Amino acid sequence: MRIAVLSDIHGVLPALEAVLAEPEVAAADLIALTGDMAAGPMPVETLDVLVSLGERALWVNGNADRELVEAVRGKECPYPVSQWAAEQLRDDQVELLAGLPDRQVVELGRLGSTLFVHATPRRDDEMILVDSSLERWGEVLAGEGADTVVVGNTHMPFVRLADRVLVVNPGSVGMPYGKDGAHWALLDGGTGAVTLRRTPLDAARVGERLVRESGFGGIEEWVAAYVTSVYSDAEALRAFAESENR
Repeated sequence: MRIAVLSDIHGVLPALEAVLAEPEVAAADLIALTGDMAAGPMPVETLDVLVSLGERALWVNGNADRELVEAVRGKECPYPVSQWAAEQLRDDQVELLAGLPDRQVVELGRLGSTLFVHATPRRDDEMILVDSSLERWGEVLAGEGADTVVVGNTHMPFVRLADRVLVVNPGSVGMPYGKDGAHWALLDGGTGAVTLRRTPLDAARVGERLVRESGFGGIEEWVAAYVTSVYSDAEALRAFAESENR
């Protein structure tokens, strides 16, 4: 079995379409969607494309997905694009997001028991980083029996061992930190290989389409912050490390 992992799409439909057009994604047995799919400039269209994957899609809830549902139900979201996105969703899409599981487990050949979550097995918004200490990884993975753990949330791709547990973060399809492009990963249960992939994008054209097709009032500023420019991994790591009191 081969699983393509797509995380943190954030409603950037052109990036999603580019990744889904990749031959290895098209041929994958499953497409794991590890959270934060719709909170962005094209939420309705993004969810419609993901639903069209049918039984090939392996859905996992993310903190931004949860926040969209909470916003629909009256809790104000601190992120303007997410608040706007929540107001666009159809009832069936709210129901879909509200029912997403926090975790999925697949027996994946040489990769063993593979756990898919959004942030950590404990919480959908907890920060864990490639350079987090083994002690911190031990706390986060305590009580878990998986051989491989797939996470997202931080928008930065990495593969590392944490006391014999293989941890994979595919990075972000729609809002990458570090290198530009749409980031994803391919897990091959037959060979045990994990490959971090990047689909090149024409950022200017993606931005133009989002400005043209999204109804979000702050779309030009959003595009300038997350599409035509990319925060560096060093900036993100320094900011996120504060959650670990570093």
